[in-house]
Amino acid sequence: MSMFLDQVTIDVKAGNGGDGMVAFRREKYVPDGGPAGGDGGRGGDIFLIVDEGLRTLMDFRFNRRFKASPGEHGMSKGMHGRGAEDTYVSVPPGTTVKDKETGKILGDLLENGQTLLVAKGGRGGRGNIRFATPRNPAPEISENGEPGQDRKLELELKVLADVGLVGFPSVGKSTLLSVVSQARPKIGAYHFTTIVPNLGMVTTTDGRSFVMADLPGLIEGASEGVGLGTQFLRHIERTRVILHVIDMSGMEGRDPFEDYMLINKELESYDLRLMERPQIIVANKMDMPDSEENLKIFKEELAKLKDNEWDEDAPIFPVSGITKQGLDPLLNATADLLEVTPEFPMYVEEEEEDVVSYIFQEEGPEFTVARDDDSTWVLSGDKLEKLFTMTNFDREESTMKFARQLRGMGVDETLRTMGAKDGDLVRIKDFVFEFVD
Repeated sequence: MSMFLDQVTIDVKAGNGGDGMVAFRREKYVPDGGPAGGDGGRGGDIFLIVDEGLRTLMDFRFNRRFKASPGEHGMSKGMHGRGAEDTYVSVPPGTTVKDKETGKILGDLLENGQTLLVAKGGRGGRGNIRFATPRNPAPEISENGEPGQDRKLELELKVLADVGLVGFPSVGKSTLLSVVSQARPKIGAYHFTTIVPNLGMVTTTDGRSFVMADLPGLIEGASEGVGLGTQFLRHIERTRVILHVIDMSGMEGRDPFEDYMLINKELESYDLRLMERPQIIVANKMDMPDSEENLKIFKEELAKLKDNEWDEDAPIFPVSGITKQGLDPLLNATADLLEVTPEFPMYVEEEEEDVVSYIFQEEGPEFTVARDDDSTWVLSGDKLEKLFTMTNFDREESTMKFARQLRGMGVDETLRTMGAKDGDLVRIKDFVFEFVD
């Protein structure tokens, strides 16, 4: 079983706010003490935080549900409940966070210690001390805590590498990485020896360094789900320079130029922006007998792709991973290219202009009404359900307040217009009551 996990869906639930309390002062020699119920504390938020010690999303394999603590309930004598501690969930650097339901990208976590708020805790409910008025100096009204945000998130890891090695299986990418860095990827004389991305730190002869990634071999159709390449094409997106490794020996009966065109086609099919990255062609296995002749033919075919004779030739570096021939010029040229190549943004950020526009925007309906199979009227809607959740139905005054809120939202009139009659059953979530005309 592979110990590399680079895409996972998790559920996060922020803490609910604590409930407000109904209480009154009852002290000796203090007549008519008045309301003294405190507010509930806020629920805990959930943050994602980057931990540079993590390399994969493997920790989420068996734990995909994260729930923050609720706030403390309000207390008597006007004492407020304590707010809950926030919950931090560690993720590896290079994690992109997306809302599963809307598809919106919430953030791109790159640097160690970087945090991202993914679920907001609910505010605490108000105690009866907040509802005192001259007309009602001793209210028996309190609120339940606001529900915490509940979301389904899609985490996608894209390895942080400056340079990505791409090419068909068995062209020598793993061997190349092993001889230019301290990485020790599995090397074998069969296709798909590499089944997970491998990272290595490369140092050039003049002291410069960069991170290189050896990605599982691509094959024709990888962008459409063929082979292993489709699982790891996403990791190329973070690289700034692509080293296109080609088996110039043709020992497996493949045509080097045809391989070059097919891999570029897969990169372009997956994401057109991948072709914006500068690419260096690595003509590998030059220690084999037919490599020199194949390289000559390859250059001739490559020259035919030029729009005009003044276009620059694509950089080609003949190397041998086995004999270490030509590696220093390749690494130095790669480091030079990195110095002048900017980072490519993972997604287009929306530009915010410092302009205030006052326009009328009609809001959507605060509630919807449907009829169930058993003739029960069903009320739903975010605002209505939030009011319902925060209402303390143990107190008659709170229940009456909720009824007035429904009437103010137009629920009564809507039900009456749709044909609701006195005694009909109305349901909000799991709560059922009778409609009174």
